[in-house]
Amino acid sequence: MNDVTPCLWFDGQSEEAANFYVSLFPDSRVDKVTRSPADYPSGKAGDVLTVEFTLAGRPFMILNGGPEFSFTEAVSMSIPCDDQAEVDRLWGALSAEGGSPGPCGWLKDRWGLSWQIVPKVLPELLADPDRSRGRRAMEKMMNHGQARHRRALPRGRRLGPNRPPRPARRRPSGAPATRSGPAEW
Repeated sequence: MNDVTPCLWFDGQSEEAANFYVSLFPDSRVDKVTRSPADYPSGKAGDVLTVEFTLAGRPFMILNGGPEFSFTEAVSMSIPCDDQAEVDRLWGALSAEGGSPGPCGWLKDRWGLSWQIVPKVLPELLADPDRSRGRRAMEKMMNHGQARHRRALPRGRRLGPNRPPRPARRRPSGAPATRSGPAEW
C-alpha cells in the first residue's frame, strides 16, 4: 500500500503556509510547488495550485482550493513537546500574526488550522496511579483557556523555569482579554 498523505485545503496561501510550517520543525522541507496550467474556479493559470511538503518527516500537501471550505477543530495537528521551551516556541510561532488561543493547549494558526501543543508527559499524568494527580492534571487542562499544568507535574518533572505572565496582545476594541501565551505544562 502507498503512503497516506493528508491534503489541506487553503484559499490561496498554500506556498506561504508550507514555507512557514517547514521553518518550525526539523526534518521538514518544501518538496514540490505545482502551478496551474490553466484557469480554475479559485485561480488562474500560473497560480500555485498545490504544494507538497515534508513536516517532521511526514508528507503533506496543500491545495489552493478557494474559499468554499475552511478548517474546523475536528482535525488538528498534534505536537508532543519535550519541554516548556518547546511548547513556548511553537505556541508563539503558530499563534502569531492572527492566530488564536484555544482550550487545553490548542490554538488556531493564522490560516485557521488547529494545532495541539502538548507535553509528551500529559498521557502519563492523566494515567497516573495517584488518581488525585491525574484528576488535577485533567481539571487544569479542561478548566482553563490556556491551562497552567505545571503544578500537576511531579517534582523533578517540571518542563521549564517559572515564567512571568506575558504582556497582553493587542486585541480588537470590545474583545475580552485573554492570556496570549501557551499553557505551561
